[in-house]
Amino acid sequence: MALSATFALVAAACSSSGSTDTTETTVPSAAETTVPSAAETTVPSAAETTVAVATGEWCSSGNSAVEADSTAGAGDNLLLFQSQAPSQANGLISAGTKDLLAGSIVNEPLIEFAPDGTATAALAVEVPTIENGGIAEDSTSVTFNLRDCVLWSDGTPFTSADVVFSYEYCVDTATGCSSEPPVAVSDVEALSDLQVKVSFVGPQPFPFIIFSGYRGGTILQKAQFEPCIGAASISCTEQNFAPIGTGPYVVTELRPEDTVLYAANPLYRGAAEGKPYFSTVEIKGGGDAEASARSVLEIGEGDYAWNLQVEPEILLSMEAAGNGRIVTSFTADVEIINLNQTNGRPDGDPRSEFGPDMSNTNPYFWEAKVLHDALSIAINREDIVAVAYGSAGAPTCNIWPVGSENSPNNTDLCTYSPELANKMLDDAGYVDTNRDGVRETPDGLELSWEYVTSTNRVRQLTQDLVKRDWEAIGVKLDMRNEDAGLFFDQTCASDVCIWKFFTDIQMFTSPAPNPFAAGYLESWRTDQLPTEASAWGGGNLVRMFDEDFDALQEELSATPLDDPNQDAIVHELNDIIVGLSTIPLVHRGSVSGISNTITGYGEPNGWDSEYWNIEEWARG
Repeated sequence: MALSATFALVAAACSSSGSTDTTETTVPSAAETTVPSAAETTVPSAAETTVAVATGEWCSSGNSAVEADSTAGAGDNLLLFQSQAPSQANGLISAGTKDLLAGSIVNEPLIEFAPDGTATAALAVEVPTIENGGIAEDSTSVTFNLRDCVLWSDGTPFTSADVVFSYEYCVDTATGCSSEPPVAVSDVEALSDLQVKVSFVGPQPFPFIIFSGYRGGTILQKAQFEPCIGAASISCTEQNFAPIGTGPYVVTELRPEDTVLYAANPLYRGAAEGKPYFSTVEIKGGGDAEASARSVLEIGEGDYAWNLQVEPEILLSMEAAGNGRIVTSFTADVEIINLNQTNGRPDGDPRSEFGPDMSNTNPYFWEAKVLHDALSIAINREDIVAVAYGSAGAPTCNIWPVGSENSPNNTDLCTYSPELANKMLDDAGYVDTNRDGVRETPDGLELSWEYVTSTNRVRQLTQDLVKRDWEAIGVKLDMRNEDAGLFFDQTCASDVCIWKFFTDIQMFTSPAPNPFAAGYLESWRTDQLPTEASAWGGGNLVRMFDEDFDALQEELSATPLDDPNQDAIVHELNDIIVGLSTIPLVHRGSVSGISNTITGYGEPNGWDSEYWNIEEWARG
């Protein structure tokens, strides 16, 4: 059936209004249409569309978003290249950007973040403020008013029950959400079908720490995911591969670490305005960033290429072909080296987890301030930027290099000085007793570690430079790179995933979910430690354990944004992280490539999904 006919049938089902009757009409799936061969697939049952139009409290006028003459879905195929291929599409159980992007086309949060970091309404009617009554005068609660007449892609109403469920889904740590609900949240309750109240344990000056942004903020359908809470989540492959959503597209097929295919959602609320434009979307995974860039910028066979960690001169030569342009946004993205604070080697018990009474700490890096600092100042960050990043990067020794919150206290850690690094190690008893070029700890352990990152040309260049610099101070490295699809796969089906951290050293970028420093820094709390019992959920990947940090982060969460102490608290938290367990390298821009044929893209968004406004994209 042609897609326009599908929209017409939906329009007929949605055009009436009345009292509280519900009309159910079976509508052919949006995937039942002629599409490019790459998208020819069997549509999962979750994508079969049954329209249920209710009136009354949930929908006062009936859903009139879909019109019979809508041009939504009338375009061709949108081809997106992600060298880090998605593993699944449930944004709540993954912190891997590759999976979050795949899910963001389908599932939405209540609040999104625009390219300038400001909050904008998605499934909420408006952004809550004190002035409109959405935020309590004492900042201890926020109330979200939900859009009415919004349908899930299976035709059932989106209500507050789905929002409350999405909170409860992650409250159970056995579910394995990438981040547990913020500790500042004390309760989430439905006040009506279209109103949700979030209460905080104390004043919360930035309330958009929940249900906001694509990193842990998306809403799942209660009916689909209710069987998936807790330990049962591991068996919910169908739900995680094809979540029912309210967004502009629906998943029609997902091949893990390979390809995701989508079709236009005929029930999307923007259909009356012709949104989305494209009939199908394909995320093509695999390969590497350079191949993705070439496909869009040089050859012109694709529409968007994400995360182009490619040497700057290569990108510029590709852009010169005239088929596309490079887009870059700077937010809080920092390429970091994490020094595992637990024993991630095979003899760790339990591996990469703290044992009873803080046992199983890392024999090299736990409370090893001198070693950490020597490793940091031995790195020539200027070389890394010049060789691998160009104008898309800048040296940094901070985890949060944002405006006035960028700590001024770590200049010494960024000052390249192999001479000083060697002296520090000598004075602390790290010596090369057998004169093989490799130092030993004061306990006699050779400074020889595995250093792992994802397969990516820029990251391998960075590894080579760090190896050169660390060898100069008596450190031996075993350099490994893993397929990005596995390295950033939070299902952790493979032992190489970053959440398991079954090695000594990892390198990657952990993007911030929003411009609120306290929300980002929460990931280093002790209650965010990934464990096997939590299905490796949690953001504290480096396994930092500092209860003073926890208390200070809670203080920051309650500090008004205009408080003069705000910056100083952020600086102190940042300094704890970079002073012992993490070595920041480069403040990097998010670099992607987009075809010159795409319109409606706007500005690149580093604070939310790069596909955050994909319903606006069209072909010019």
